[in-house]
Amino acid sequence: MPNNPQTPITGVLLMTYGSATVAENVAPYLRHVYPGGVPEGLIEDFEERYRLVGRSPLIDITSEQAVRTEALLSEQGGPRILVRAAMLHSAPFIADVVGELKHAGATRLIGIILAPQFSSFIMQGYHTALQAAARAHDYAPSDVVVAKPWPAEAHFVQLLADRTRTALAKLTAKYGKQPPVLFTTHSLPERVVAKDPSYLRQLTATTEAVVAQLGDVHLEWYQAYQSAGHTPEPWLKPDITDILDKIKQATPEAKGILIVPLQFLADHLEILYDLDIAGGEQCQEHGFEYSRIELPNTAPLFIEALAAVAKS
Repeated sequence: MPNNPQTPITGVLLMTYGSATVAENVAPYLRHVYPGGVPEGLIEDFEERYRLVGRSPLIDITSEQAVRTEALLSEQGGPRILVRAAMLHSAPFIADVVGELKHAGATRLIGIILAPQFSSFIMQGYHTALQAAARAHDYAPSDVVVAKPWPAEAHFVQLLADRTRTALAKLTAKYGKQPPVLFTTHSLPERVVAKDPSYLRQLTATTEAVVAQLGDVHLEWYQAYQSAGHTPEPWLKPDITDILDKIKQATPEAKGILIVPLQFLADHLEILYDLDIAGGEQCQEHGFEYSRIELPNTAPLFIEALAAVAKS
């Protein structure tokens, strides 16, 4: 049933960190991320990473996620909902998207952080940017909300489990034995998690939900953190290398590893470089063949998940 154009309009922002697209965009992007000054050598380091991957499709994919989520919500009927991609550190910026939605007639705003597992403390930047933009466009505080974490949303979990099951079947046929699974999530400074441990509980909820849906009592699985930041303070461990060492000791006959990212929802640098290049090299150094599942991107089940979060 199509939406009635006379009904109130809700604007939904799919909010993510943002990204440089190619190496030439790295310097202005990082200057926005680090307004007080980019750490020495970081621009050159990231420029080289972008040259290796060629291009980050994050913004394109997030924009397409928004288009498809809006179309699905329209098909489902109910109040009119406009969905837009909105970035914290690159165009389209959250502030600009709020202005666009205001101009389109949206009377209420919902921000969805494109990380199923998060805490308000960790993701405060999104709240701050959205609230500031909303005030600038005369939205009342009560008309602006940020969706709660959704670590075990049913469609999201089903998609991860389906893709893991399919990949394991192919690799088992190839190797003659089911390979270990390595679930990866974004590392954070230990001090951040000490202040708000809800992030760890949410990661556990996602992992346990996926493992339960796989329903394989013989599944050998591990958890690791990836993409630690460029600061000297302690970050969450174990990292991928730590777990590869552990797997090598526990299952020396394993020929390959299946990596299952649990937090990343679209292809971008932390997948295309941190996993596919750096992680692939680490696996090779340990004598394992590298494999990973495809990210959610614009899979129909994932669009169902975003639509469900928007309506929750």
